Amino acid sequence: MAALKSGASGPRVSALQELLRQRGFDPQDADGQFGPGTDTAVRAFQSSVGLTADGQAGANTFAALQSAGVTSNIRPDMVFPLFPGASRANIQFQLPSILKALSQSGLADKHMVLMALGTIRAETAGFEPIDESPSPFNTPPGGPEFSLYDHKSDLGNQGPPDGANFRGRGFVQLTGRANYTQFSRALGLGTQLVDQPEMASDPALAAQLLAAFLKDKEQRIRTALAANDLATARKLVNGGSHGLADFTDAYNRGLALIPDTVQVQVS
Repeated sequence: MAALKSGASGPRVSALQELLRQRGFDPQDADGQFGPGTDTAVRAFQSSVGLTADGQAGANTFAALQSAGVTSNIRPDMVFPLFPGASRANIQFQLPSILKALSQSGLADKHMVLMALGTIRAETAGFEPIDESPSPFNTPPGGPEFSLYDHKSDLGNQGPPDGANFRGRGFVQLTGRANYTQFSRALGLGTQLVDQPEMASDPALAAQLLAAFLKDKEQRIRTALAANDLATARKLVNGGSHGLADFTDAYNRGLALIPDTVQVQVS
């Protein structure tokens, strides 16, 4: 997700201001304008949680604001070895939102936590919600970005600009109008994700989407994991074998690091 900074405006700034207020950091105005008061509040909050106080509200700042009150016996130092390409800060600040979403979906047990972590490793190795980038798989040479997705009926897309609007986002890389529609409803958001697809990159919502996606296929995933059939478990999320090696590596490393009994408390 793009970081918000001084001069920004709009609904995301309003949401940031409300989160700051809830955490006791008064931005002075709740007008959707990222002015001096919001800048000061952001820097003060960042300092309080150990983030670089640069006044830019990016994914880790939002995640830290959104995941207050989450504690678990799964610590960042247990997860870090599963993500050799990720920064420690990303794991420290994004992990609580992931655990909170899994707990609220009834998925906070060792194997489903490992399923979620393996999925993140395969989809967004840096342990942060990301937007899909243009590639030969989604963009023709010299053509509009993501236009190869525009008419993909298996994604529910209906033509331009659906390919770009509903490109992969978040931790699970939610892709296609059909998935945005289904999981917007599943999370009680009505059509918000269809109307504002960029919301899928918000850290807390990206974590909820990951949990909802796994919940939707929970029984088949659990059956595959019980048989140690990691290829099938991965295919249930990805539809193929892309990222299988990374998924398998993270899952197997986690078996020795994640507690057998997972505890997540949300206050």
